Parts: sequence; structure tokens; C-alpha cells
Amino acid sequence: MPAKKVDHNKVTGLVYSTEWGKMCPGCNKPDGKCICRTKQSPLKNDGIVRLMRETKGRKGKGVTLITGLPLDNEGLKKLAKSLKQKCGCGGSLKNGVIEIQGDHRSVLEKELGELGYKVKRAGG
Repeated sequence: MPAKKVDHNKVTGLVYSTEWGKMCPGCNKPDGKCICRTKQSPLKNDGIVRLMRETKGRKGKGVTLITGLPLDNEGLKKLAKSLKQKCGCGGSLKNGVIEIQGDHRSVLEKELGELGYKVKRAGG
């Protein structure tokens, strides 16, 4: 009867290897080749799209932030483009948050509501 192989990485909980560097504690692979983190689904939200006005770090210029949209990056780009056209202003997409220049919360609330999203104003 052959001896049972024991994976010492799983037994010892290896977190660093001099050969590979930092190791993932979940799958015990090098951090760059981790397979357990790539399987995670995107952040779950509560299904509510939030509109906020923010001036912080913009020298007093206000922008409207749109968060909580359940779309991938390409979908967010398309939606941001159409919303900027509806408002007649500029904007950008940063880290899954759409920024529209100026205070256009009322217009955006109406447009997103027509697209079928549950919209809430957040912040002040």
C-alpha cells in the first residue's frame, strides 16, 4: 500500500516562500497565481443606486457621484456616456463610481428611474 502524500503547505499554513514570495492562505499558490480570489463574485450591493454631491478635493467644484450600479466596467462606461450627454456636461468613471460634473441629481434621478433602477439621494 503506497504512503499517502501530505501537502505540507496546507498543514503548516505557509504564508511566505523564499522561492515564490507571498503565498495565498486559501489556495497555497503564489500571490500572483492565486485562483481562489479570481473566483470571487463582484461586490454585492443592496440594489439601490445612490446619488451624492461632493466637493471634497475639487477646489469647491461640485460633482455628482453615482454608486451602487450592478454593471460591469463596459456597462458603466456606456451608461456614464449617456448620462453625461443627458446632462450636457463632462464626467468620468473611477473605481466603479460615475462622476458627473456639477449638481445634476434631479436629472440623474429621473433618468436612472426610467432605466429601472431604484434611486436614492445620499449625503447632504
